Amino acid sequence: MLIIDVPADLTLYHQMADLLIIGFREHWNAWQTVEEALVDIEYILAMGFARIAIDESDRRVLGWIGGLPEYDGNVWELHPLVVRPDRQRQGIGRALVADFEVQVQLRGGLTIRLGSDDEDAMTSLANVDLYDQLWDRIAHIQNLKDHPYTFYFKCGYRIIGVVPDANGRGKPDIIMGKRVEN
Repeated sequence: MLIIDVPADLTLYHQMADLLIIGFREHWNAWQTVEEALVDIEYILAMGFARIAIDESDRRVLGWIGGLPEYDGNVWELHPLVVRPDRQRQGIGRALVADFEVQVQLRGGLTIRLGSDDEDAMTSLANVDLYDQLWDRIAHIQNLKDHPYTFYFKCGYRIIGVVPDANGRGKPDIIMGKRVEN
């Protein structure tokens, strides 16, 4: 596996688009078509950067990660991170996140943030009134159905906030962040 900048290659763009559709279809139906996914990929490449994990033997995209600058480049949004379902839990996501952190550091970033939606009651933050005892609820969050916040937590990210009802009543967006080490 090799992690590289995304070259101008329509075949790779289509693999990246397919991964968005496949990787998020169960939890978040943001990308319904290849065309929709390609629009987001083009935006990320134009405004920020993307890196792909590629199988060196067949040039197949195993996963990819994107970054968008905020706050004059002091903060970078990690968006998205996706790994082929048949290659998950093999260290590809963790390697992409570690590489992403280096790329943000090289661009002068100080903080990385990401949103991890809970649209499917995967955590104890779903379907409750988050305006009541918010920080206590965050402190005692439980992962009920393999929500990705646990993956990010293992990578050193912490919950820095929650947007209640971001995706409808009882469907929050969990905001996570990490300081970039210099």
